[in-house]
Amino acid sequence: MPLLRKLLRMLLVLVTSMFAGWLVIAGRSRPDSVREISSEMPPPLPPGRVVYVPERGEIFVRELGPPYPDAPTVVLVHGWMFPGDLHWFRTFEALAPHARVIAPDNRGHGRGSRPSRPFRLTDVADDVAALLRQLDATPAIAIGYSMGGQVAQLLWQRHPDVVQGLVLCATTDVYNVSARERWVWRGTGALQIILRLAPRHVVERLLLAQAEGRLPIRISRMITPETPREVIDRLPWMAGEFNRGSAEDIAEALREMGRFDARGWVGTIDVPTAVLVTTQDVLVPPARQRALAGRILGASLQELPLDHDGIVAHPEIFLPALEKAFTWVQGKT
Repeated sequence: MPLLRKLLRMLLVLVTSMFAGWLVIAGRSRPDSVREISSEMPPPLPPGRVVYVPERGEIFVRELGPPYPDAPTVVLVHGWMFPGDLHWFRTFEALAPHARVIAPDNRGHGRGSRPSRPFRLTDVADDVAALLRQLDATPAIAIGYSMGGQVAQLLWQRHPDVVQGLVLCATTDVYNVSARERWVWRGTGALQIILRLAPRHVVERLLLAQAEGRLPIRISRMITPETPREVIDRLPWMAGEFNRGSAEDIAEALREMGRFDARGWVGTIDVPTAVLVTTQDVLVPPARQRALAGRILGASLQELPLDHDGIVAHPEIFLPALEKAFTWVQGKT
């Protein structure tokens, strides 16, 4: 018991110190701008609107197309923590000539809904299915990145009638199998929650320092020293989008990802499926991504020399592979 009391006192001191530090930072005058960043202009984005979906609530969605009659429909399901615009702003233009593109914000992320119930991946999949039905956009090819890949798998399992094919990027059918994976995800989750308590200008400066190689730790897998300058110039916009999410939902989403395990049923997927493996991924081990492809009968596999941020940092590699995967899935349907 004395040891337990000591640990509790240490934890109380730590939490109090962090809260006091946050008050000091938040109480300081905000700088007029982050001088090192030249632009706050967002990238060109498709029109967005809020769609009321019966029994699911309001869902924010961006839409493009269709580019021609009877064009296929693609639904883009973004990953953990970053809303749809941050995940897909480089992707919209690449897919626009080929498909009707629908990109919602997941609940708790970006402009997504904020229901009072706990965040569950199954609810996100149900949201996407209901949205597609409401928009008369079924069946669709679901393209999921990271957590979005898990949602896409659940979308097929729970609503097979709305899924024409799958493209699963930088994702897996199970997380947190090894101790190392558990520690990586817990550390990442704790860091992101702390960042959400920081003022926006602090987040901007930290992201800029990371992009320029001046930060000893990586606070984001979506920004690296190789990130193009045109992306760095949009860091104020990116920080603002980053801060749209609900800290509570983001934390619960991470726990949900840790509990996700589709190995018992993913092998029954019966629609054309392409898997994009990011071979330098620190967050989602490439071996897990390859195992996912191996469990789905007839799945197409492409290996890309990218980390988890490849969708933003290296579009010249990611986008051609995505277009190839989409074309393959469409040709198989």
